[in-house]
Amino acid sequence: MATLLYRIGHVAYRRAWLILGIWVLLLAGILGGGFALGGHSQESYAIPGTESQDTIDKLAEVFPAAAGAQVQVVYRAPDGASVTEPAYRAAIEEMATSIGDVPGVDTVITPFSEYASGAISKDESTAFSQAQLSGPSTEVTQATLDGLTATTSIGRDAGLQVAFGGQVFQDNTFGITITEVFGLLFAGVVLLVTFGSLVSAGMPLLMAVIGVGVAIGGITAISAFVPVSSTAPMLALMLGLAVGIDYSLFILSRHRTQLARGIEPHESAATAVATAGGAVVFAGLTVIIALLGLLVVGIPFLSVMGVAAAFAVFVSIGVAITLLPAILGLAGARLAPRPGGRAHRRAMMPDTGRPTLGRLWVGVVLKAPALVVLVVVGILGTLAIPALSLDLNLPDGASEPAASTQYTAYNLIEDGFGPGYNGPLIVVVDITQTTDIFADLGAIGARLRALPDVAFVSKGTPNPTVDTAIIQVMPGSAPNAPETKDLVQSIRALAPEIDASLGTPIAVTGATAVSIDISNRLSNALIPFALIVVGLSILLLTMVFRSIFVPVKAALGFLLSVFASIGATVAIFQWGWFADLIGVAHPGPILSFLPILLMAVLFGLAMDYEVFLVSGMREEFVASGNPHDAIVHGFSHAARVVTAAALIMFFVFFAFVPDGTGAIKGIAFALAIGVFLDAFLVRMTLVPAAMALAGTWAWWLPRPLDRLLPDVDIEGVGLRRHLADSVWAGAQDSAITAEGALLGVPESPLGPLDLSVAAGSVVLVTGSATRRRVLAATLAGRLDLVSGRLQVCGAPLPSERGKALRTVALAQVGGRHDTGLTVGEVLAERLDLAHPWHRTARRRAELVVWLGRLEIALGQPPGTRPIASDTPLAALPAIDRAVVLVAAALAERPRVVVVDLGDGLPVDPAGRDLVAILAALAPAATTLLLGSGTHSGFGSLAARGPGAYGEYGARAVQELTLNTDTDTGTDLDRKALQR
Repeated sequence: MATLLYRIGHVAYRRAWLILGIWVLLLAGILGGGFALGGHSQESYAIPGTESQDTIDKLAEVFPAAAGAQVQVVYRAPDGASVTEPAYRAAIEEMATSIGDVPGVDTVITPFSEYASGAISKDESTAFSQAQLSGPSTEVTQATLDGLTATTSIGRDAGLQVAFGGQVFQDNTFGITITEVFGLLFAGVVLLVTFGSLVSAGMPLLMAVIGVGVAIGGITAISAFVPVSSTAPMLALMLGLAVGIDYSLFILSRHRTQLARGIEPHESAATAVATAGGAVVFAGLTVIIALLGLLVVGIPFLSVMGVAAAFAVFVSIGVAITLLPAILGLAGARLAPRPGGRAHRRAMMPDTGRPTLGRLWVGVVLKAPALVVLVVVGILGTLAIPALSLDLNLPDGASEPAASTQYTAYNLIEDGFGPGYNGPLIVVVDITQTTDIFADLGAIGARLRALPDVAFVSKGTPNPTVDTAIIQVMPGSAPNAPETKDLVQSIRALAPEIDASLGTPIAVTGATAVSIDISNRLSNALIPFALIVVGLSILLLTMVFRSIFVPVKAALGFLLSVFASIGATVAIFQWGWFADLIGVAHPGPILSFLPILLMAVLFGLAMDYEVFLVSGMREEFVASGNPHDAIVHGFSHAARVVTAAALIMFFVFFAFVPDGTGAIKGIAFALAIGVFLDAFLVRMTLVPAAMALAGTWAWWLPRPLDRLLPDVDIEGVGLRRHLADSVWAGAQDSAITAEGALLGVPESPLGPLDLSVAAGSVVLVTGSATRRRVLAATLAGRLDLVSGRLQVCGAPLPSERGKALRTVALAQVGGRHDTGLTVGEVLAERLDLAHPWHRTARRRAELVVWLGRLEIALGQPPGTRPIASDTPLAALPAIDRAVVLVAAALAERPRVVVVDLGDGLPVDPAGRDLVAILAALAPAATTLLLGSGTHSGFGSLAARGPGAYGEYGARAVQELTLNTDTDTGTDLDRKALQR
């Protein structure tokens, strides 16, 4: 990965204006497209597969008038007055008539209707009308909402206080407020202190804003086609700003440190993208994977939220590894810290021996690591205690902004009727099997009234086809109260008894029941999701650090951070501790999807800090073998940038707390406190202490597991080897060079080989079939070297295997070829492989050219039919067949062709020389390696030396004899063929 990122950084630096133009066009296009499509957020808490949602779907079919969204219009009379007074009653009824005329409104039930559900309070000071909309909340248009609120003046002119409640009036707007701007300013201050330069401090902010712009534009465009809750773009905005700043910070910090140490700007930018960018990509991918893991929960709105946030992180990664190096290319050497300045001295501190704050802190931690572990675990464990009383629910009107009409309506209903009237339950009754509908509905209502915590039960209302009826139940407790959850379960528990006695199946639905079902499903998914995330973290970190202890320790630390942050959130948002300080007006249940979302986001951020701190420790341990020095070295180098990144994350997240909506406020607080605890208590305190206690065992990994896991190389060890090999390969003037190259597998290697083959040479290779295949697969980049150096046409192997695959072509001449293919099909197959974008006409023309070249090279005897496109390959003489197969390999336009002749050169009755034909057929600069199991026919050819091929030019001829000792096993052959 480091090598790939190095190339990306190299290209971005060199093509700075092109990369910048692409991002500017992408930003303008996606933002413009999103706004042009008219996308907007809307709340949809549908949850397929639950009783509440299945019942809503059924109502949409059999009782559409009851399946749409509902709006409560709440009226409050002046103090001491009654809503039943003639003037107020007339205003309420006139307002109901006007509401009924609004497009999108199906029916309106006034408080004075016989079908009203106890819609006038006992003191007659408050009443509500109920407007049934013709569609679900996701289909309600802004024109309908504007039409509803426009009727407010009728009631207010009569002296009534009027407010509208219902899910459709939830605040779905999102954007940056002044507090979020302050969060960005705090982040800018941290960056300025970190870099000591305004230009450098502004770059991460600019990168984050561009990334967020692209992400929000994409989410806005998608919201024109699918329901996207207001929490989704806000989460994407918050997360995009935080990770966008941090990811650019990591890369820019490495770049400036390298510039201070004298590395050329171009090389420094590419190397920073390869090393720090590798950690960025790894950390970002872990966040994305965890967020996409929300898809498995099976809740659509949560899935959309996860995908939106993952998209924002993906864009931030793209900006950091492409746009940032392009900007670095435009800045050039101007970003280098001024010699003698504070930033320059800080970059050189590891060489000057002056201790940094990070060095001093890790020294304190390592003096008593066991005590440090106990203290940190004790603090986090104490903070996690409130998490044991976690109560989950979806936001309701109480969580809306205090100035909103929904918040006012919620409070008016609660004051006039009790909290339960803000969360009515709808009991749907199947009356297809009853013969006395109203008697049975009355009996069902009586049983419902007998349940605990029931404040009111309405009369049963059948639909026009008299197969389904609905009964409205008003709980005695608030929608998010545990008693309301118990009531829903009690009604469902009563269903079998009612069905058995009356033959009328019942089901519970309504916004409150949907909210309860979502909370239950999320609660049940919390533990499995945590296990998935923890398992994923252990697997990924095992790949990165080649250790068992490091990932297990990181996962346990992550769990401590998560539960401590949930505990702190419960204490403030649910218990109400210090709630007034951050503007929590109504403490209550925690947002149902907050814990699972916190796990997904904090997981990636925690792994981010873990990688930056521990990768330096691993690099030093591999070099020195001293675990104590490795901890000190790795921590000292990464502490400052991790501290800055964590503070930026904290400020950006916490900035969304004061003015955030009820949903985003809790999420932002949990993320802010989670980042703070994880970065400063777990990663920067617990991690070095635990590593010190483990000693050398911290880096132990079983050998079988080490061989099984891929090496992601985020420390850049492979990159440094690639750069060194590239310099060596570039200095070679041969087509193929090998120095001490061991091929195959460690258990049964081939070599070492020392070889230098000039371009255009003919190399006669003899050896066993297995060893010939190993050589061919290695030259073609399909098999890695065991050790040593090897380059093919300037491409060092194995780091540039992609170039070798394009440079080297293989031709298998020996063996059976009765496949039924024709000469034209064999040639066309290779032409398509090399040039898949060529049109049919061009391919046909190239095929004619190759057939002509074959005819010339073979020199067909008089009277014989020349090779044609439809000639079966199996019908050709051995030498002709061999030439066709090599010609097919040459059709790929390679610079090296490896030909396996099997047991020896085919014998031609006409006396034609296969090697001479191949040398004539191949371009003069193409190198030919001809492999055979015996020396038969090779000796005389090698003796002829240069000048043996007449008008086709001189080709140097050399022999390579592979070790023909008996192979010790089949691993070599299997590994050679597996790719």
